Amino acid sequence: MSKSLLSLAVTAFVLSGCSLIPDYQRPEAPVAAQFPQGPAYSSAQAPNQAAAEQGWKQFFHDPALQQLIQTALVNNRDLRVAALNIDAYAAQYNIQRADLFPAVSATGSGSRQRVPARSSQTGKAGISSSYSATLGISSYELDLFGRVRSLSEEALQKYFATEEARRSTQISLVASVATAYLTWQADKELLKLTQETLGAYEQSYKLTSRSNEVGVSSALDLSQARTSVENARVALARYTRQVAQDENSLTLLLGTGLPANLVSKPLSDNLLSEVPTGLPSDLLQRRPDILQAEYNLKAANANIGAARAAFFPSISLTANAGTMSPDLGGLFKGGSGTWSFAPQINIPIFNAGSLRASLDYSKIQKEINVANYEKAIQTGFQEVSDGLAARETYKEQLEAQRGFVAANQDYYRLAERRYRIGVDSNLTFLDAQRQLFSAQQSLITDRLAQLTSEVNLYKALGGGWNEQAASNQPLKEEAPKMKLF
Repeated sequence: MSKSLLSLAVTAFVLSGCSLIPDYQRPEAPVAAQFPQGPAYSSAQAPNQAAAEQGWKQFFHDPALQQLIQTALVNNRDLRVAALNIDAYAAQYNIQRADLFPAVSATGSGSRQRVPARSSQTGKAGISSSYSATLGISSYELDLFGRVRSLSEEALQKYFATEEARRSTQISLVASVATAYLTWQADKELLKLTQETLGAYEQSYKLTSRSNEVGVSSALDLSQARTSVENARVALARYTRQVAQDENSLTLLLGTGLPANLVSKPLSDNLLSEVPTGLPSDLLQRRPDILQAEYNLKAANANIGAARAAFFPSISLTANAGTMSPDLGGLFKGGSGTWSFAPQINIPIFNAGSLRASLDYSKIQKEINVANYEKAIQTGFQEVSDGLAARETYKEQLEAQRGFVAANQDYYRLAERRYRIGVDSNLTFLDAQRQLFSAQQSLITDRLAQLTSEVNLYKALGGGWNEQAASNQPLKEEAPKMKLF
């Protein structure tokens, strides 16, 4: 008996290295080797630090924004759920990995039964007793063809994918808080500009009204002045509403109320640092959504190994050893030992194509994950390309818009002076006011669009997941530790 057990153990050990998981090969990136070039793009420069290695505290210069991001990272519910999902998948991996080892359990039992005379073989009533104590394993599958290991590998890759999902959630959270904050600041500046413009419009309306009373200004001039006042009131109500809604959006992202006495920098300040772009290949190593898609692809590849192993026989073992005695006092005395060994082999013969369909399904799932992986790369490439195009063109647009505002300010001053001395009518002065107001509004919205595009580029390059600059070492893949209790 001992030789048979030894032979079986040696055979199981030799076959334990068998794996039917296909060799994984990373699909080629379905994008160009370089980012687009042209008039809309600046000349590429070799970066000295990848965007993903640039901590968000280095990228955002506004202390108020840094405070809000730190608050969101602590209190945001979406990020909290993403972190809990990591723990959940770690537990699932440990559950699946535990099947690689035999589960040893100890049991003790005892029973006493009175047997009536009619049921007794001796024809007399009596009491029968039985006590036992055993230590053994139950239904342990010998992983001869790697089915259990394939399922364990699949669970491990899904765990890695969930960890990348948390990083992706954090990057999105940092970018969302920054965008919401910048929008809030822009709307507050637009609200302040509207309040000042409304005051100027109301002053102009009063002057026009007095001029109309003495017959200097016509009713048309008075109507035009009133139109400007009402239009500014409409804008005032709109921006007042938008500022309140921006605060509500920030509160939701932070997971708590806005800090009191928050001192913010104006949009015209240097709020962001320059984002290094790098090469398209950097996206494969830095963007967590691409890494998540690749881990899901590896999980699907491992599942093919489990589907293949299902075609082969499976062997499970049940064994125990212990003592048994009809009385409790003799349970551990000599001669009371007992053991049992019950191997079981399952050989698939006919299953109406179920195993073949399962294997086909696993292969199809892998192809789906290949497509998702390639789509993630294409999406990242497109987002970075859009960000690079926005960077250069917004610089030119803002420079032109500042010149346009300066020109309108000169036009407004000249129109006001000529109106005061009676050279031009009130209509020219009101037109200058409206054009200046519109140009100043556009300057603020263009500045907001530029800052938002820089934040989106930083996010597209995989930045925003660490607080300080990370080391140049690649991320280390580590399986979650098993907990025995």
